[in-house]
Amino acid sequence: MSRIGRMPIAIPAGVTVDVAENNKVTVKGPKGTLERVLPAEMEIKVEGAEVVVTRPNDLKKNKSLHGLTRTLIANMVTGVTNGYEKVLEVNGVGYRAQKAGKELTLILGYSHPVIMTDPEGIETVLEGQNKITVKGIDKEKVGQYAAEIRDKRRPEPYKGKGIKYADEVIRRKVGKTGKK
Repeated sequence: MSRIGRMPIAIPAGVTVDVAENNKVTVKGPKGTLERVLPAEMEIKVEGAEVVVTRPNDLKKNKSLHGLTRTLIANMVTGVTNGYEKVLEVNGVGYRAQKAGKELTLILGYSHPVIMTDPEGIETVLEGQNKITVKGIDKEKVGQYAAEIRDKRRPEPYKGKGIKYADEVIRRKVGKTGKK
């Protein structure tokens, strides 16, 4: 039995979870509302102050979906209560970030500044010129947008220049040595 799938999801105070037909789950909380259509095979029940996910049989596909479905609902509940955030750091001489309204401008050593617009439901906050915090209630969107920002200039292994996650460790390489 899926260890993660079996665990009930506690619903905190101020959060409502509704399950409509075709397993359309709506989670409302203090930070906003999230909706998602989950696999139809899973049975999702709201029992008192917790959500329980059960699977009909032990087929490989259903076993796989069991834990996934439970985790997706748990992430939605966490999102509407606490929200999610990812912190990115811009490293490198002359590399910096600027914010104007919903537009994030990155100066990354290219001949032009890279301009990115915050997607709906996601906001970016700058601390200084080299720390970008991506915040939102949808874990998937926060992670995706943070990855897109990082992709504009990935960290390189020699000097560590580029955009990296705050908790990311860059494997450094030793540069060339001259002939003797």
